[in-house]
Amino acid sequence: MTIRNRLIWLFVGLVAFILLAVLGSAFLLQRDYGQREFRQRLRDRAEVAAYIFLEKDELRSAAFQVFQKRFQQTLTEEIIQIYDAQGEVRFVREDARLEVPPDVLARIVAGSEEYFTDGPREAVGFFYHDNQGSFVVVAGAENVYGHARLQSLATIMASVFVLSLLLIYGAGRVFADRALAPIAAINDQMERISAHDLHLRVAEGLSGHKKDELSRLAHTFNRLLDRLEAGFEAQRAFVRYASHELRTPLAASIGEAQLALTRDREPAAYRAALRELLADLTQLNALLNHLLELAQAEAPLPEHDACIRVDELLAEACAAVEPAQRPRLQVHTGRLPTEPEQLELTGNRALLGRALSNLLENALKYSDPQPVLVSLEYEPGQALLRIQDHGIGIAETDLPQVFQPFFRAANARPVAGHGVGLALARRIIERHGGRLDLSSRLGQGTTVQVRLPTA
Repeated sequence: MTIRNRLIWLFVGLVAFILLAVLGSAFLLQRDYGQREFRQRLRDRAEVAAYIFLEKDELRSAAFQVFQKRFQQTLTEEIIQIYDAQGEVRFVREDARLEVPPDVLARIVAGSEEYFTDGPREAVGFFYHDNQGSFVVVAGAENVYGHARLQSLATIMASVFVLSLLLIYGAGRVFADRALAPIAAINDQMERISAHDLHLRVAEGLSGHKKDELSRLAHTFNRLLDRLEAGFEAQRAFVRYASHELRTPLAASIGEAQLALTRDREPAAYRAALRELLADLTQLNALLNHLLELAQAEAPLPEHDACIRVDELLAEACAAVEPAQRPRLQVHTGRLPTEPEQLELTGNRALLGRALSNLLENALKYSDPQPVLVSLEYEPGQALLRIQDHGIGIAETDLPQVFQPFFRAANARPVAGHGVGLALARRIIERHGGRLDLSSRLGQGTTVQVRLPTA
């Protein structure tokens, strides 16, 4: 069932329940009121009959009936009966008689006012005190007009209920159509957006309100499209840069091999060609390793992460640097915790080690022969690692793009590299709940600051 039909039937069901409750309550109240009114009329009739019979006892029964028909407004199929305190009949109409249950008669004699039924008749009985003694007065009649009134009321209410449901159903369809019209419009706009049209956006405020749920849904979907568009663009750039980087060493390797095979050469020439080929293949291997590391950085982390101390991780990254470059590293420690366990974090040791190694190698590579300052400090809940070099720096216009894979600033292209290390390091650190910030000035050096959450 569609949302439109569910809304309609929910709306109809809710209003039908409320309407049924209101009409049913009104019917029950009217029935209760009619019953109480009829019983009061019965009692009034019984009191009048008792007064006429007991106060005017010199009248014979036949004379009483003539007086009753002449001066009293009788009820439908009315019957009046009077008993003395011993239960003996003092007055009963001859053409009809009420059957009073003995237990009811006994309770009336005891002083209780009783209401009971005798077939289609409703009856009332009470104890009447007179100067001649105490008597039981019983009056009964059929509530024909009351029942007819209730039946007419029930018919009217049933008709109103059915007509109201039909009206509510029609109103519900109109309401549902208007309420869901913005959703249908958003759906139509979404269907027009494909992988080739990610620049398109869904119109916000189609419902006429800028801050309602539908506008928020459109806004959220547009933000999703922003992220998808950025992801697709990054993927296209990645493929473009990767293709270019892979093609360069492959073309060089093929060229070296073809050149070596064009004619016979001296062994020294072959050895030189093989050295060139080896260098190109080494570069290609390094590039493929970077691509593999990027894929690993996107893969889910292991469920059972290792417990790692940041100071040990930094020491391992420094030890992995080429021996010729190690003297340029100047490692300093600032405020450290008294308990070494406070420097521990959970994560993938190999990935984090690779991230720190990339940052150190970049700093050493782009600041040769200047020293690189490395500092480690502890702040409550996090370890702060800072790597500062005095190398070529990065232009302000290139800073927003340095974290894109394979991007290389113009002044960095003479230096061997692929433009993967910084992007890889940032992804690894962010996946471990940390943050990597970079600040740089062209010709004055670069500072990388890493914050890692600790236990």
